[in-house]
Amino acid sequence: MEYTQAKKRAEELRPLLQYYTQKYFDDAQVVSDYEYDMLMRELKQIEAEYPDLITKDSPTQKVGSSIKKGFNKITHEVPLQSLQDVFTFAEVEDFDKRMRKIAEENGTELDYVVETKIDGLSAALEYKNGKFVVGATRGDGLVGEDVTKNLATIKTIPKQLKEDINITVRGEVFISKKDFEKLNENRLMEEEELFANARNAAAGSLRQLDSKITAKRPLDIYIFNVQKSEDIPFKTHYESLLYMEKLGFNVNPVKILCKNITEVLEAIKKIGNDREKLNFGIDGAVVKVNDLALREKIGTTYKTPKWAVAYKYPPEKKQTLLKDITFQVGRTGAITPMAILEPVVVAGSKISKTTLHNEDYIRERDIKIGDTVVIQKAGDVIPEVVEVVKKKRTGEEKDFAMPEFCPVCGAPAIREEGEAVLYCMGVECPAKLYRSIIHFASKDAMDIEGLGDALISEFIDRGYINNIADIYNLTYEQIASLKKNGKKFAQNLMDAIEESKHRDLYRLINSLGIRHVGVKLAKSLTKNYKTMDKLMRASVETLRMKDDIGAITAKSIYKFFRQEQTKDLISRLKKAGVNMSVIETEENSDLRFEGKTFVLTGTLENYSRGDASEIIEKFGGKTSTSVSKKTNYVLAGEDAGSKLTKARELGVQIITEQEFMEMIK
Repeated sequence: MEYTQAKKRAEELRPLLQYYTQKYFDDAQVVSDYEYDMLMRELKQIEAEYPDLITKDSPTQKVGSSIKKGFNKITHEVPLQSLQDVFTFAEVEDFDKRMRKIAEENGTELDYVVETKIDGLSAALEYKNGKFVVGATRGDGLVGEDVTKNLATIKTIPKQLKEDINITVRGEVFISKKDFEKLNENRLMEEEELFANARNAAAGSLRQLDSKITAKRPLDIYIFNVQKSEDIPFKTHYESLLYMEKLGFNVNPVKILCKNITEVLEAIKKIGNDREKLNFGIDGAVVKVNDLALREKIGTTYKTPKWAVAYKYPPEKKQTLLKDITFQVGRTGAITPMAILEPVVVAGSKISKTTLHNEDYIRERDIKIGDTVVIQKAGDVIPEVVEVVKKKRTGEEKDFAMPEFCPVCGAPAIREEGEAVLYCMGVECPAKLYRSIIHFASKDAMDIEGLGDALISEFIDRGYINNIADIYNLTYEQIASLKKNGKKFAQNLMDAIEESKHRDLYRLINSLGIRHVGVKLAKSLTKNYKTMDKLMRASVETLRMKDDIGAITAKSIYKFFRQEQTKDLISRLKKAGVNMSVIETEENSDLRFEGKTFVLTGTLENYSRGDASEIIEKFGGKTSTSVSKKTNYVLAGEDAGSKLTKARELGVQIITEQEFMEMIK
C-alpha cells in the first residue's frame, strides 16, 4: 500500500476502532469480535510499515477503556496489560522462534502454559494478610475502577484465603453459558433487550453503580495470574497457578503445560475441539512462557507482554434450511418470531431453532420460510440468522407475516406506532398469567401481602389459579396445603386477599397491566373517572382531553377495555366483591410541595420509594424517574447511584432522608 493511501486508511480506521472500543466497554457491542480484530490487525500492519503514522491516540497504543463516571479510580501497582493477538499457527510458530532464540541466549529451558482465553472482564484482586481488601477493573491498564463491593457479591471470590499472605491476583469475571441462556430467556420474557453475548452481560453486571444489581446477576470468576506476591517467590507460572488453587482461588481449569511448540499447537487444537464442552465462553487460547525469570528478560511493550500471545479462533458459520417461523409469547405479552431450522451443528452445538427478534429484523434481511440461511453463534452462545443465501432460492419460498391474533389466547395482537414489538392484548392470556398475577398483587397495585413470586408459581402449577380473578377463589385448605403447619400462614394470606378487595380504584386500574399505564397515570385517570364502568365507556377523544394522556396511550386504554377478556375479568372481579369506585377522602389543603419535582434514588431507611412518593404527591408535589435542570430536589438514600452524580453535575439540590423528614413535619 502506498504511503498516501495508507495514511488515508489509517485516518479512517482510528476513529472507527475508537468508537467500536468504547461501545464494547460500554457493553453495547456493535460489531463481532472477529470484525474488530481484523480492522485492528489492518491498522497495526499499516503502522508497522509506516511508523510515522502512529499517533498517541491510536487504538493500537491503548489498553482497555476509560473510567465510568461514578466509580473511584484505582492505580494498578502492576499494569493489567492486554495480549498480542495471532490468527494462524504460522504466527504461533514465529512467536516460538523468537522465544527460543532468547532462551538459548540465556541458557534457559523453554516451556509454555496454554490456557483458555475466557470471554469476560478482567479484574485485579488485592489481599492483605489473606483478607480481600480491594478489587478493580482493568480500565486502561494503569488505572481501573474500584468495584470492590461488586466483586464481593461473587461467591467464588474468597473473602479470606487459607493462608495469611499479601498477594494481588488477576482474574476474568464471566457468566457461564447455562446462566447466560437463563438470563437472556428471562430478559426475553420481560421484554428487555437481550445481551449480545456473555461477555457484555458480565461486564455490564460488574460495572453497575449499585452493587445490589450486581448481586442479582450470576457472575463467576477464574483467576489466571499472580500480579504481585510479597511472600512467595514463584519460579514458574504453572507453579503459581497450582499454589493459588491451594489458597482457595477459583483458578482457570484449563491450563496445559507444554514442553515445545508441537505440544502448544496440539493444546490449541484440543481447546478448539473441546470449547463447547466448557461451561464458560472463550474467545481464544493464550500461550505463555512458563519461566518467570525468562519473562523478565523477554520484557514487555507499553501495551502487551512480549512473552505471550492469544490465538483467536475464527467464528464458525453454517448453512441450513429455515423450515418454518413460529411464535413465542412472553410473560408481558411480547410475541417473538422464532426460526425453526433443519438441525445443524455450529461451533459444537446442535441448533434447531433461534429467535428472529421482531418483524423489522426479518424484513431487513428479507427472510422467507423455506430459505437457506447462514447461522452463526454470536459470542459463542446465541445462535443468529445472519443472512439469506438468495442464490439457493427455488421460488417455493413463502413470505412471512406476523399474526393478527395471539397464538396462545386468540386476543388481538397489536404493534403500536414507533415500536418494533408485537403485543398480545389479552389480559387473561395464559402465557402472561404468572407475570400478570405478580403485578396484580404488587405493592403499587392490589398490595396482597404474602402472595410472592414462588407462591404464585406454585398456585399456577397446581391449577389453583388459571385467571387473575381466581386469587379471590383460593380456599383456606388450598393455601394451608402448601406449607407444613401452614394454618397461620393460610389465615394471614386469606386476610390479605380479603383486604385487597377494598383498595382504591387507581390501584385496580394499575393492577390490570394496561400498556403505558402506571400508578401515576392510574391516579390521574380516577380524577375524571370515579368508577370502573365510566372508565370502560370512555372514548379515545375524552381520554385525550387529559394533559398527561397522549394519543398512543389513549388508544391503548380504549382498546384494552374493548377486549372480551378484559370485560370477562372485570365481571369476575366484581362478583368477587372487588371495589370498582374511587374511595373519597378529605382533600388535603396543605400543598407545600406544589410545583416541586422530586427524584428518589438509593435505599431509604424509613420509607419505601412508593411511600415517599405518596407523601410528596399528598403535599401537591410530583416525582420523576430522571434528573434534569427542572428537578427541584433529589432525595438520596443509601447506595445512591448515577442519579446522584447527575444531580451534582446539574447543581440540583440534594436532600437526605433526615432533611426530607424535617420538610414533611
